[in-house]
Parts: sequence; structure tokens; C-alpha cells
Amino acid sequence: MKYKYIIPIIASSLMILGSCDDNLMEWEKDPEHGAITGAELPLELVEKISRYETLKTYTDFVLGNGIGTDLYMSDAAYRKLVNENFDEVTPGYAMKHGAMVNSKGEINFTTMDAFIAATKSAGLSVFGHTLVWHSNQNASYLNSIIAPTVIPGSSGANAMDIAGLKNGTFSNWSRNNPGQGITIVDNAGLTANSKAVQLISSASSANYWSLQLTSPSVPVVAGHSYEVSFYIKSDQAGKGRISFSGLTNGYPWINWDGTGGAEAFMTGSQWKQIKFTLNANDFAVGSNSLQLNFDLGSVPNVTYLIDVNTLAVTDLDATPTVVNLVANGTFNTDINGWAKYNGADDALSFAGAANAYEGNGAMKVVNATTDAANQWKTQIHADFTSVMTLDKDYTISYMIRSEAAGSVRCSTTGTSAHYQGDQTTSTTWKLVEWKFKGNGTETGLNFDLGGAAGTYYIDNVVVTSGDSSGGPTAPVTIEKTDAEKTIIIGKSMEDWISKMMTHYKTSVFAWDVVNEPMKEDGTLRTGNEGDTAADYFSWAKYLGKDFAVTAFKLARQYGNSTDKLFINDYNLESSLSKCDGLIEYVKYIESKGATIDGIGTQMHISLTTDKGKIAQMFQKLAASGKLIKISELDIRLGTNAPTVAQQAAQAEMYQYVIDMYKKHIPAAQQYGITIWGVSDSVKEHEFWLPDESPNLWDANYVRKHAYKGTADGLAGKDVSKDFSGELKK
Repeated sequence: MKYKYIIPIIASSLMILGSCDDNLMEWEKDPEHGAITGAELPLELVEKISRYETLKTYTDFVLGNGIGTDLYMSDAAYRKLVNENFDEVTPGYAMKHGAMVNSKGEINFTTMDAFIAATKSAGLSVFGHTLVWHSNQNASYLNSIIAPTVIPGSSGANAMDIAGLKNGTFSNWSRNNPGQGITIVDNAGLTANSKAVQLISSASSANYWSLQLTSPSVPVVAGHSYEVSFYIKSDQAGKGRISFSGLTNGYPWINWDGTGGAEAFMTGSQWKQIKFTLNANDFAVGSNSLQLNFDLGSVPNVTYLIDVNTLAVTDLDATPTVVNLVANGTFNTDINGWAKYNGADDALSFAGAANAYEGNGAMKVVNATTDAANQWKTQIHADFTSVMTLDKDYTISYMIRSEAAGSVRCSTTGTSAHYQGDQTTSTTWKLVEWKFKGNGTETGLNFDLGGAAGTYYIDNVVVTSGDSSGGPTAPVTIEKTDAEKTIIIGKSMEDWISKMMTHYKTSVFAWDVVNEPMKEDGTLRTGNEGDTAADYFSWAKYLGKDFAVTAFKLARQYGNSTDKLFINDYNLESSLSKCDGLIEYVKYIESKGATIDGIGTQMHISLTTDKGKIAQMFQKLAASGKLIKISELDIRLGTNAPTVAQQAAQAEMYQYVIDMYKKHIPAAQQYGITIWGVSDSVKEHEFWLPDESPNLWDANYVRKHAYKGTADGLAGKDVSKDFSGELKK
């Protein structure tokens, strides 16, 4: 034990943060740390507390502290207390998925790397908190990767005759080399009730033309460019190409996937859009028609499906059937023509192809605050190319998505404005259409995005008279199956855990792998508990009961074999059924081949917490044979201005918890104790236990009575009884 005797009259260096006179400790307001939260303590007790050594002096097991990384890096007094008193630190938020993962699933290690470097230089270790939880997740990103896929249709009206495929007759289509069969299959297309062409290559198939379907002739106009698009998938890895008649080169290598020219495109079990452009100079001189061969015979025994409704050849240079009253609605190169009318200076910007619905760009709008009644407070505007006509019907359509749940409303400018009803937005692209009758004064369009804070992307804005259906074909929405969601979320978990464990393999050696998996009745959370928080995402909902099995296996696989891996939960002292359920879940996880080193009990408690149940909880945890950690200990008093009696009771409860931990948890199973938070400063309690006083230092970073109770518990005795010399009365 690291307990040391105290030389008489030597006071803690921390007394420079407080002051006392001959009668009472003087409690003043420090503008750096907020209002005083403690009551006046007798001078004798104040001096006793001041003579105590730093906390870690009194124990051999790991003594930790749950801290705010920002405060630690920016507040020297806070940092000094942490460095002097603790062996280990647990970042309260900054190491969680929600803090580190961006909207694209990328992990930003910068903040945590700087924090770990600073704590390492101070001699502190870092406890990883936390890998898999249902809260503090980047739920927007995780929901986006399992959201329906919204895929653009063709860029205009279809010039290809697909009637023979729709009616199953193959009229005007030729099955030149049928392989094992080319047929029409009902309800096998991209969307419900849609048809697909099924093409099956033979067992000996080796050449592209060994399985070939040829389209009708498509009339073309000299000097025009054409877009070809369709959707295809296969029962196993496949490969195909398109060959042509009517082009100078009937077998062109095409930039199928944006990475360069290739002879063939690849197919797999997921629907894939094939979409490319034939430029005017690709056509043979004098050619007035185009014919396509779908060549799918290069791989034997593959079954392909081509969605009938999405087969299209579009004249990109045809006179548009829809006249757009906004000059730039596609944002392919810039956002010219659009301006911020209201909002922050950086509210409007151009987004590149990665954030576009289709093409090379989109309009990005950031709204910093939520004001549901004043949507106009973030407002983006474009002038119409001409004023609308009185009593004429108009349609405004656009694609929109947001990085989290959001809201959009359109309005018009002019003598008499129109206002669209609020439209919900999500991480999935959504087609919004708004129809109204012109009053002859409308001069421009507004996107009003002040209703809900967030980042929005807008593309394909069309303002036209009548109906916009004469333009490009509608987008297609593809829902993911439950099985697909399970695969996607499983891969995302592996990506997150593998990168965290690998990146911190030489600096973090203990982790909360799974946090709060149990409900209060001792059963496992399933993700159907109805939590609607913006940062809520349940891994268990998609990966089932074995989500924790997977998490522990991944942590062990990518970390060090000697890392200490914990499962952690709260209220185990108030719900013994929950404690039992967690222990049983640990047994289940290990029965599936994963290993768990320890169990963490958070212990966010109060003065009224049943002491008998605290002792019983430790007895149950000890019987598990695992390392046991008190992971987030704090004791609430129900006020930010406690009385002397409340402070004494708090000190006694801290000591009791530590006494019971040491009494019932065998020394070999004692990983240690983490105190959650440093002080009662408002800086630490903006979000966690506001208007409370749960910690060991007051709002001015002065030791409270609870400091003595904690130190005595760690030392196993009243340390102050060893003091010599007179104490002030």
C-alpha cells in the first residue's frame, strides 16, 4: 500500500486554491470556476483534509478519474489535480463513436492523440471508453449506411423501345446467343412488381458473345450525345460488356466505374447501375441509329437480371421537354445563381460529387440553430429566369438529404408569396415536389432551412410549368433487407473496433468494449426500447444477442493479447436482477468463444442508495471470478449548495463504497476504482448532473469532506488519526 505518514503541520499544496483565517475557512467566488457550492466546514476538519496526501498515495490498485478532455487540456488547475491524484483517466466523451466518427465513417484521431500524449507525459494511463454502446454514437452515419439507396434514373426521356420486354414477347429484341436461357421474370426487378430480363450463361460459356441480347435500333441525331443506363445484378460474381452497331468502335472500353476505361463491368448480388455517355464523335459518320448488344457470356453458370424499367437510351442534346425557371439547378460545376439571403456567413457552399445526388456537385447549406417557427432565418435564394404567369400551374421539384433528421420548406418571392409545408429530411436522398398556381408576381425561389439545425445537400432543382414528368425518369429507391443490414452493420463494427484497437495498440491497454447492454429487469437490450435520441443507435438491433460476442472477439483480435477488456453497466447496486443478468450475459459471451477480463459497475449513486444492496452486488460480482472495477463512481446530494451534514454523509458514503469493494472483492480481482469527475464546477456539470455536488473537490477545486472519506476508504483507516501537532479549532 502506498500510504505514507504525514509530517506534522505540512499542508497540501492544493491549499493555494482556498484560504482560511483563525475562525472559518473563507469561501469566495472564483470567476474561473463558478459559484461556491459547499457549506462552511469547521476549521479543524479543513486543516485535517489539507494535510492528506494525494489520493493515489493510499492504494495499490488503479485509481482512475473520468474527465473531460477539453478541460484537461485547457485548465491548468484541473489538470494539476488529475495528474497528482490519479493513475488512470477515462475520457468522458471524446473517445466515443459519436465524437470520433464523421458523416462519412472516417475516424478523426487528432483530439485523442493529443490527449493521450499529454496524459502519458504526466505518467497517466488511459482507459478506453467506449467501443460499443447504444448512446453517443454517430447515429446519423450508421443509419445512413443502412438507409434505402436512392438512385438517379436516366437523364431524360427514353428513346429505346422496351415494350417487347414489358409484355414478355421480346418484340424487336433479339436473343442471338441464349446460353441456358433468356426470359422475362415477373417481380424480379429493382422495385416491387417490376419485371427483369433473366440471362443464364452456359456451363461452357467463355466468350462475351456466348450470351447475347440485342436491342431494337434506336434512332439518333447527328451531332448529339446519348446516355445509356440500366440496372443489373447476378447470383454470383459476373462480368459483362456492351458492344454496339452504329459507332466508329463497336467494342469501346468505357469508364464504367469512374476509375478509368475498361472492356467490361463487374456484377454481383447487389443491384448496380450501369450508366455512361456516348459522345457525338463516337458515332460513325452518317449513322442515324444505334443498337446495343448485352454481352454476358464470359463467365459460365452465372444468372443475370436486368431491370426492364430502367433500360434507357437518352438524347442528352434533345430540346428539353421541361423548361426550368432556375438557371442552375444541377450544380455540376458551381452554385452560381444562388445566394444566401439569411443565415450564417458560411451557410451556403458548393459540395463536390461525393455529396451530390448525381453529377459533379450539389448545393450545401448549414443551419446552425433550430427555430421551427422561423424557417426563413437560414434562407437560400435564386431568381427565376422569368416571372410566373397568373393562374398557370407550376411544379417545383428537388432532391434533398441531410446529415441528420431535418426539415425544409420552400417559398417564393414576389408581391404575394407561396409557402410550402414543412418537409422532413433524412440521410437518404428524397424527391420533393410542390405544386401551386401562379399569381403572376413570383420572381424567385427560396429554400428555408432554419427550422432544424443541420447540414443539408440539395440537387436537381427544377421549376417548371405544369408537371415535371416529361423530364428525366424518376429516381429509384431500393430498400435493404434485414440480412443486408446485418452484414453492413457488422462490417461497420469491425471497421470501428479494428481501427481504434490498432491505432491505440501501443498506448491504451484497458477498454470498455461493451457499455450498458442490460435493461433494468436483467434482460438484454434489443434496440426496441423506443429511444429517440439523436445519438442513439443499437448495434444489438441489427447484430442480435451476439453483438457483444463479436465486439469482444474483434477487440481481442486487433488489440494486444494482454489488454484488459471490460463489459460495463449501471444501477447494478440498485437492481440486483440487472447485476445477475449481466453476469449471465458474460457467461453467454464466453460460451461463444470470446473472452472478457472484467466487469465494470458504474455506481452513480446518492445518499439514499441501499447499502445492503451495494454489499450484495459486490458479493455477486466477486463470485463471477472476473476483474471488478468501479467505473464511474459519484454520489449525488440533490443540491449544488450542500450543508455540512450532507457533506459528511457524502464522505461516509464514499468511504462505505470503497470499504465494501475491498471487503468483498478479492485482491486478485480488484482492478481499481474510477471517480467520475473532479469537481463541482459548473464547467464539469453542464450536461452531467447540473445543479449538483457529487465530487471530491468543490467548485473552486478545494478538497471537500468527501476527499477525506475517499482517502480513508482507500487507506483502510482514518488517516488523520496519525497526524501530530495541534489543529486549529
